[in-house]
Amino acid sequence: MKIATAAYNLDWLDSWAQYEDKLEAWVSCAADQGADLLVFPEYGAMELSTLDGPEVADDLERSIHAVSDRMEDVQAVHLRLAKAHSTYILGASAPVIDGLGRPVNRAAFYAPDGRHDHQDKQIMTRFERDVWDVASGGPLKLFETALGKIGVLICYDSEFPLLGRALQDADLILVPSCTEALSGYWRVRIGAMSRALENQCVTVMSSLVGSNDWSEAVDMNTGMGGVFGPPDIGFPPTGVLAEGTLNAPGWTYSEVDLSAIANVRADGRVLNRTHWAEQETRVNSVTISAL
Repeated sequence: MKIATAAYNLDWLDSWAQYEDKLEAWVSCAADQGADLLVFPEYGAMELSTLDGPEVADDLERSIHAVSDRMEDVQAVHLRLAKAHSTYILGASAPVIDGLGRPVNRAAFYAPDGRHDHQDKQIMTRFERDVWDVASGGPLKLFETALGKIGVLICYDSEFPLLGRALQDADLILVPSCTEALSGYWRVRIGAMSRALENQCVTVMSSLVGSNDWSEAVDMNTGMGGVFGPPDIGFPPTGVLAEGTLNAPGWTYSEVDLSAIANVRADGRVLNRTHWAEQETRVNSVTISAL
């Protein structure tokens, strides 16, 4: 399969048609390159808050509600594009108020045949929990698709190995991210690369990029697209299948062969995924030694 992962910049939107045209341009660009799977970043939907004007876009709480209120229309656009271009699309995540009182951070996943589902973020960052008051959402899911088994770890979730381990059967783990500083980008990238090593799978990182002085929530963003695998048989020695250019908007592409994943899991030089359980007996028998 061919994967396209986005370094996505937000725009000030003056009309809904402008948003539809923007998504059409992004999706058609990747589809024209033969991409079977498109990955958009965390909180990429926040640009929708601009449709309600500057006072709403710059107000954290009001912007959350403004974006959440438009998600049914966003879903319709993505379903149309996925079908028209015969692609799977992980849409940019959004704060969604789903009858829980407080928003969850939700990324919707669309199939070309009209089916769709979503993955909610599991563990909130300090900013999300202390300032946004974003809540943990529903459970982790493993999506069975024509492209293989796919999981999603939204940004900070990728930094927790037990969440990754819960998705051990995934061929691909998608990591949509939104990071303000270069250090944040590297935390998520290291997490994504670590999950690829541990699960002997492919991870796909998408980043929000650019500055937006109209928003308190996503005012500064650093990152790039990247596709990572285990540094072992059938993969690059660095584990990096593809990476973009820092802070440059656009798609990063990578060809991924599921047979390479199956092969490294069965007969790699190391078998991290198979040997994972051997940790349990070792960590439960830690002894104290005074020197």
